[in-house]
Amino acid sequence: MDRMQAFGKNFSASFTPFAQRTQQMIKEQLGQAEDKTQLPDEYIELEKRVDALKLVHQKLLQVTSQYSNEAYDYPPNIRESFNDLGRTINEKVQLLSQAGSPAEAQAALTAPPSAKPQPKTFNHAIARASLAGSQTLAQSTEGEDPLATALEKYALAEEQVGEARLAQDAQIQSRFLAGWNTTLNTNLMFAAKARKNVENARLMLDSIKASKKAGAHGDLDNLSEDARAEIEQAEDEFVGQTEEAVSVMKNVLDTPEPLRNLADLIAAQLEFHKKSYEILSELAPTVDALQVEQEASYRKIREGA
Repeated sequence: MDRMQAFGKNFSASFTPFAQRTQQMIKEQLGQAEDKTQLPDEYIELEKRVDALKLVHQKLLQVTSQYSNEAYDYPPNIRESFNDLGRTINEKVQLLSQAGSPAEAQAALTAPPSAKPQPKTFNHAIARASLAGSQTLAQSTEGEDPLATALEKYALAEEQVGEARLAQDAQIQSRFLAGWNTTLNTNLMFAAKARKNVENARLMLDSIKASKKAGAHGDLDNLSEDARAEIEQAEDEFVGQTEEAVSVMKNVLDTPEPLRNLADLIAAQLEFHKKSYEILSELAPTVDALQVEQEASYRKIREGA
């Protein structure tokens, strides 16, 4: 019985303030509240800035979260088989170099996987298609085919670019997405909770003021000492919650973490593009030389004809 009575008292103690706040909120929404305690200008300005910061995080994360999806640039119209994804381009080139017949070359292209399936990225898909094209030409031509040779080298380069892209994505996930998600789901949530506490304290204060004013027939100067003490206690609570929320919001806005995370995002992208440039810059002269050589051979054939 004692436990039931204690539970009833605790429930009543927690429910009554909630009911008072709810009633006050409804009155304000209906325009029936005479007075509403105003928040400090500094507090209102901080709220606007926090809301803007939250929107920025939501918008950018909505886009950059794609870095967690390996196949974000994988062509949707591509149909690659399990065997197509079985081995790396480098492994296939090594197997092809050991092939002594068209049948062995085909077996090398469709060799069962040695580890996990190959990544589904645009660059890896280009690499696989280029190597397949290289072998199609090689098997249909006697001797060296310049285009087949160029496609094989291109396939190896594109695989390297694809691996660089995956390294970029891993960096972005750990150094940018993790940080911005923490800010959005932890720091900004703390700020939202602190602001909610301020709103609850304000509603409670205004509810008590309205109640005591009604009990004094609208004359706040004619309040009892107990009534004044209750209002002062509610005012102190409101001021305390407001100061706490100001501190929390300033901390969220002043932390350098989001900007540091953005710098890490840019650094990861820069490193990827730098590696891509280096890989393709090394490949381009080789392909150019093959192209020049083929053009010279083609001119000789035409002149001899």
